[in-house]
Amino acid sequence: MHQQIRLFGAIAVRPAVIALIPQFESATGLTVTVKWEVNPTVKKQIEAGEAFDLVIINPSMVQDLTATGKVKAGSQVAFGRVGMGVAAKAGSRPLDMGSVDAFVHALKCAETIAYASDGTSGGYFSGLLDRLGIAEEVRPKLVAVPGGQTASAVGRGEAELAVVPVTSILAAAPEVVLAGRFPAELQSYIDFAIGVSANPRDPEAARQLSEFLTSASVDHILAAKGVERR
Repeated sequence: MHQQIRLFGAIAVRPAVIALIPQFESATGLTVTVKWEVNPTVKKQIEAGEAFDLVIINPSMVQDLTATGKVKAGSQVAFGRVGMGVAAKAGSRPLDMGSVDAFVHALKCAETIAYASDGTSGGYFSGLLDRLGIAEEVRPKLVAVPGGQTASAVGRGEAELAVVPVTSILAAAPEVVLAGRFPAELQSYIDFAIGVSANPRDPEAARQLSEFLTSASVDHILAAKGVERR
């Protein structure tokens, strides 16, 4: 009897990983239990003693957890990257995001903009407003929303737009649409890596799941969910 593999990951990759798990379970007969938080919270909870077998978060955080003995040295592998996008309510007027000027114009015209205040994407967006010189104008319109709910806040009418990883926007359909990705000059990719626990319940099962999630055979499913491989 195999024990369950405990996967702990970042909310931004949740839609993509969830789409893959049934395939892994039926191929191996193993069961995967999942827990999702924003990147910094995943790291904090593991540091505080949360039990896990496999983790998917930012590469630098996997490195930190390896240094503190929580993740097995040498187990880190690249998973993929997720770009930033803007979510709008389905049926709203199309937005032009094709250039930096158009992107800035869209932000200035929006009445409210949701962002993941506690996540990696929220930190990047906040810094980007400073860089573009529009922080004073745009910041009063920002609505801080917990990471897992940022895109769906638009569907619920809590904000006109949401700035969040593309994966979360695609997963919030049909009420929410991807109005556009950040223009290339402003795009920030959030990288994700996999690490195996230094103390997994079943080391072989954890290794199998890591190999499955990084295999080329699942690239097309990940791409459809917004995760790009390098």
